[in-house]
Amino acid sequence: MKKCLIVANSFKKEAIVLADKIEEFLKKREVSSRLYTYNGREDSGNDLLTDFSGFDFVVTLGGDGTVLFVCRGCAPLGIPVFPVNLGEFGFLAAVSKTSWEKDLQTFLEGKSFISERSCVSCEVVRSGKTVFECCSMNDCVISSSASSRLANFNVAYNHALLGPFKANGIIVSTPTGSTAYSAAAGGPIVDPSLPALVLTPISSFSLSARPLVFGPAGEITITVLPSRCSTNLTCDGQIDFELEEDDVVILGIPEFNAKLISSTQEKFYSALQSKLNWAGGPRA
Repeated sequence: MKKCLIVANSFKKEAIVLADKIEEFLKKREVSSRLYTYNGREDSGNDLLTDFSGFDFVVTLGGDGTVLFVCRGCAPLGIPVFPVNLGEFGFLAAVSKTSWEKDLQTFLEGKSFISERSCVSCEVVRSGKTVFECCSMNDCVISSSASSRLANFNVAYNHALLGPFKANGIIVSTPTGSTAYSAAAGGPIVDPSLPALVLTPISSFSLSARPLVFGPAGEITITVLPSRCSTNLTCDGQIDFELEEDDVVILGIPEFNAKLISSTQEKFYSALQSKLNWAGGPRA
């Protein structure tokens, strides 16, 4: 590990201060580093970093949103991410700002646990041509542009029609993303070590529409049907794409995984209890 990128969220005041400390820490260990400030928007300008190649690992200083941005670029390249939590939830950013020095030293010594998380690939086909592609760490959401309007979709899995859906939208999430928007919409929480996709309808106009969990060997296809409102695709809550009638959205699990340093299973379930107040029952 000789070259590191430090991505600091510019909205977190302590991020830049901590970045300086980490740069000095790495310099003493003969690891070169570069600082990049991220303002939380994909359209922040021409200087937006999209190519993470050439770095051995990336340190993120922010919340889970910063981790999502970095993982989309690092996962296809197999670059591990060291996520320091300066945000609210910390499901992805599992390294505490008080323990980063110890955890980073453990990583540089090759002793860290690295959690491999499956992603969700997304392709939009329009009139037989691909017009949009993205890889998400959390989820892909297809929804009506107006929150009070219903959109119409045909949904299939491995060419088996699951039926038409009339809903505000559909969430296709990874196990990592199952604790986010999918959980808020009533979807199940899935252990992040599993390779799976969770399909969760949003305010479906049917009592029988329930979340579904699919294995890794298959594709979900969602066809946009005529509706009284426009339909949007959002990836990780950060990238937007406007869909058109008859667009086909193809979602699956790519061969590569995102790699999160020090994000242990214990920390995940601890976050469930401390952040979402999850409990299995009364405690003695």
